[in-house]
Formats: sequence, C-alpha cells, structure tokens
Amino acid sequence: MSKERLYLYDTTLRDGQQTQGVQFSTAEKVQIAQALDALGVDYIEGGWPGANPTDSAFFDTAPKTRARLTAFGMTKRAGRSAENDDVLAAVMNAGTRAVCLVGKSHDYHVTDALGISLEENVENVRASVAHIVAQGREALFDAEHFFDGYKDNPAYAMQVCQAALEAGARWVVLCDTNGGALPAEVGRIVSDLVAAGFPGDRLGIHTHNDTENAVACSLAAVDAGARQIQGTLNGLGERCGNANLTALIPTLLLKEPYASAFEIGVNRDALTGLTRISRMLDDILNRVPSKQAAYVGASAFAHKAGLHASAILKDPSTYEHVDPATVGNARIIPMSNQAGQSNLRKRLTEAGLQVEPGDPALGRILERIKAREAEGYSYDTAQASFELLARDELGQLPQFFEVKRYKVTVERRKNKYNQMVSLSEAVVVVKVDGEKKLSVSESMDENGSDRGPVNALAKALAKDLGQYSPILDDMHLVDFKVRITQGGTEAVTRVIIDSEDGQGRRWSTVGVSANIVDASFEALLDAIQWKLVRDCSPQSVVAE
Repeated sequence: MSKERLYLYDTTLRDGQQTQGVQFSTAEKVQIAQALDALGVDYIEGGWPGANPTDSAFFDTAPKTRARLTAFGMTKRAGRSAENDDVLAAVMNAGTRAVCLVGKSHDYHVTDALGISLEENVENVRASVAHIVAQGREALFDAEHFFDGYKDNPAYAMQVCQAALEAGARWVVLCDTNGGALPAEVGRIVSDLVAAGFPGDRLGIHTHNDTENAVACSLAAVDAGARQIQGTLNGLGERCGNANLTALIPTLLLKEPYASAFEIGVNRDALTGLTRISRMLDDILNRVPSKQAAYVGASAFAHKAGLHASAILKDPSTYEHVDPATVGNARIIPMSNQAGQSNLRKRLTEAGLQVEPGDPALGRILERIKAREAEGYSYDTAQASFELLARDELGQLPQFFEVKRYKVTVERRKNKYNQMVSLSEAVVVVKVDGEKKLSVSESMDENGSDRGPVNALAKALAKDLGQYSPILDDMHLVDFKVRITQGGTEAVTRVIIDSEDGQGRRWSTVGVSANIVDASFEALLDAIQWKLVRDCSPQSVVAE
C-alpha cells in the first residue's frame, strides 16, 4: 500500500525567534536554514520581511534550498486593496516561492481586536490569498485562534477557512494560537472539518505548547486528516514554545501507525543527524541543551538503575523504545551510589575498559564512587570523571603531567575611562616531559572583558604542556555549573564542567572543594586528562 505524503513546515526562524531572549543574526539564520534543508523539511519559514532589519536581510541573502523558502506576513488591512497594502507588498517583495499570511478566524478577535466587521475580515482573507496566487506564488493561510474560534462560532471559523481555500490557498493551517487546546478536541474539530468537505491534504496544524500538548495535538490533527505539520527545532516559540519537530520527526519516521502510513521529506539517513542539529541550535543560542528532551536529550537513553542496566546488557529494547543511534544519540549508563556491577561493567566497556565479572577491582571502584559521592561528588552526569577514576583504580591512567602548584589573583580597579573593572591572573606550574614549566595568563578576552579566574586558570594550564598542548587546541568549555551541596560552615561546592572538541565529542567532569576555584580547577584537570586519554597513543605518554 502506498504511503500518503505528510509535509513538514519549520518556523524556527520566525515563530521560534519569538522565544524570550532569542534573537538570530542574519548569518545564524542562514546556518539554521541550511541545516533544516539538509535534514529534509519541506518548508522553511524565514521570517517577516519588513518587520525588522534582520528578517529583511535574510531574504536578501537567503541560501538556495530544496525546501520551499517561505515569507510570513499578515492579510491586507481593511480599507485598502491587496495591491496597495505596503505591509503585504514587503512580504511579496521577498521573492519567495511560498507566502504564508496570518488572519483572524475567531469572531471575537475580528470585532474586538481588529474592530472590523466579520464580512470585512473574510474579504481581507480572500483578497490577500487571491493576490498571492495571481503573482504565481504558493499561498498558505494561517487561521489564527482557529480552535478557540471554532468552539465559539464554528460556522464563522469555517467560513474564513473556506474563503482562503476558494481563493486558491494551497494550505489552510489551523492554529492553536493560545496553546490551550487538548488532543481530543483538536482531533474532533479537524475531523469535523474533513467531514464537512475540507480536503485533509490542504489542511495544516500549528500548535503551541502551553499545556505540554503541542506534539500530541499535532499528531491528533494528523490522525484526523491534516497533512501538514508546523513546528520548530527544540520547541522554540512564544511563551511555552511550539510543537517540537525534534520530537515529531522521529515519531513520524519510527513509530506506528505513522511510519507505515506516511512518507515525509526526512529519511532515515538524515535522521541520524537530528541530535547534532538540535545541539547546533543550542550552541547558536548559547543555551544549555535540555537533558530530558525526547530522542535528542543527553538523558534520553540514560539508564541509572542497576536492574535496568543489567537488562540493557542482554537486550537494549528492554528499556529503550528506539535505538539511540537512529537519531544520532548515544546510550549512557550513569555512575552513582545507586549503581550495581551491571551498570559498572557496561560503562567500563563503553569506555574501552574490559573487566571480567567478579574482578575485585569492580568492588573497589564502586566503593570509591560511593565514598566520593558522600564527600559531595556526583558521577551521575560526570561520565568523564568516572572513567578517569576507574582507570586509576585499574592502573590504566597515564600520567601526562603533574600540577606542582597554582595561584589565582583577582584585582578590582578603575580603568582609563574611570570605570570599575575586574581582572584575574593565574599562575600554574606543571611538570611535563621531565621538566617544570611555569605559565601565566590573564582572563581578559579579545573584547577587553574579564572572563573570570577559572578562564585564566584554563588558559594558563593549556598554554605550555609540551607535546600535549596541540591536542588541546580544539577543546573548549561548553557549560559551567555550580552547586552548594551542604549548608552553613560545612558548605561544599560542586562544579560540573561540560567540554567539547572539534570532533563533536562532549564530556562532563566534576570537582569538589570548599573553595569554588579549587573545585573548578579539579574539574578542569579532569576534562583535560580525559581529552588526552582519548587522543594520545600509549607510546606518546611520558612517565613522570
């Protein structure tokens, strides 16, 4: 049986940019558009030309894409023709193959927000869509507040959508603008439209996540007959976000009944890049990726309980609904004081350490983990620090260098502009390749801003490690987290550092101390050592 075509419409660059604190540069929008095109989405909504300089500049420099690049705008205003509406003209002048216009489909918004008659609004929709079609463009109509409007006045909501269809709209997109609709009512209302004669292959769905149901509502609309889904990468969007395409795409490709019933533009090969694209977007936004994100999160395939890990060793499907490799993710067996030997052996195997069942070293490693966690360490997420601990206990941890001492100073002073500024300076003495080396570094970046004492330490430590310094050139800090694990005079600081290198590898390390700088330095040392363990051949290591 042939599959039906289901179309994916990405609005990360427009609706996703409505996220609080998010503002893409033109170059970033181009980068994201190229990644979306490589993934295989059908439409890429680039923004609202004329609404801001960045969106206008994007359409001027937009990359060539297989996907239909789409400009977004609103229907013409009352009292003027579509040909003479300057806002609509700016959208048309973007020159895109497709144009999406938003218009009111809720009678309350027409009369109270726009202040026009219901008939005028219908004519605005009809005339605007007809104008797009007359220019040889593909027209899409976003029926704003459709589900609320349908519940209040179903006849009018359908009249607006019918006007868009009759004017030549390729898609009428039903929008849950306030994000309050639930899956059952979305399914029922879309079914009502299809039963009333609206062709499902011209209906789309656009949901918001204000009740954590955006993905479920989108699937309910597909079940009822809609054949286009609008959403964003990582669920970006106004308020609580839009339907998350990084959850929807693998669900449509890997889960029944969708996998057998529908064909989408994303294929299995492209799907393996989904996690990378998700994290690329977070990198652009300087945001920490959500560990609990479905499919692409760092914890999506993490198995902490010993019982789970034991079963995973026998058959991964016992606790995994899909193979993590299908979405470019990886299985993680965290280490913590809840761990058993099944977890431990699995994690050691993934680190390239083969230890036979019953080996006394397993018990020693577990006891050491439990003792360290009692002191405030956490190996649940700090996988790289766990690996170094295990290697040390197994006698398989090379000594690349030895830190003899370090010192950090922080100075607060006025600069030549009479502004108070701070500056950190670090001195690190290491023994490497049989000789002592002293390195000094400041925390000032290329823009003249202070990056803090930990930055100064990292720069000083990596400055002169002899034969090992070139290996660290592509390593950088991604995230830095601080937690106070006890209160009062017994307070202990735990620092988790996430690092990344040019190969796209990410790893986490932990440090604990009463002193935040000391805890940070310990985590930093582990991060560097893990990188060297992975990238140095045994023959290149000089014993200290």
